[in-house]
Amino acid sequence: MMDTEQLLARVAAAARATRPWGWDTLPAPVDADTLARAEAALGFRLPPLLASLYTRIGDGGFGPEYGLLPLLEEKSSGAEPPVVDKYLGMRHRDDWDWPEGVLPISHWGCAMYACVDCRTDEGQVLLFEPNGGDPEHAWFIDSPSLASWLTAWLDGTGWYEDANDGVELPEWRDAAGGVARIQA
Repeated sequence: MMDTEQLLARVAAAARATRPWGWDTLPAPVDADTLARAEAALGFRLPPLLASLYTRIGDGGFGPEYGLLPLLEEKSSGAEPPVVDKYLGMRHRDDWDWPEGVLPISHWGCAMYACVDCRTDEGQVLLFEPNGGDPEHAWFIDSPSLASWLTAWLDGTGWYEDANDGVELPEWRDAAGGVARIQA
């Protein structure tokens, strides 16, 4: 596994070279004050690598599929809400319990999100996929860490790549009561 600086350099190069849907230019990185405001609003700190993506690479607009969402402020018209707004909105919905500390960072389309479990420094990446009809089983482990998730994107080996069609992700059972549940 490459070290964090090597990974950030590879991500920065890919971010400058690609533009996911709806992004004309790579947004500037956020400053330390914006990161602090976002973490205060969320009530927890971002894992170090996720914080570095936002403070050193750009405020969203790069990564798999539609790219990372902006952290605190909307950057392009018609985009998903920023990460902070999306998380707070999901946490306060009445029709399911969104797990505390699980931050939606990228929209896959069709109500699916890549989410980082911010309760650890490694930032396990989860897939929230509520379209199967069973809200008890809407969470899957995408990657054991944010670093490995980014590496899969850079190497073209993610589950979402055409060559990996049919890959089944394991269910995430560590929600401890926070798994999305439709309330009767």
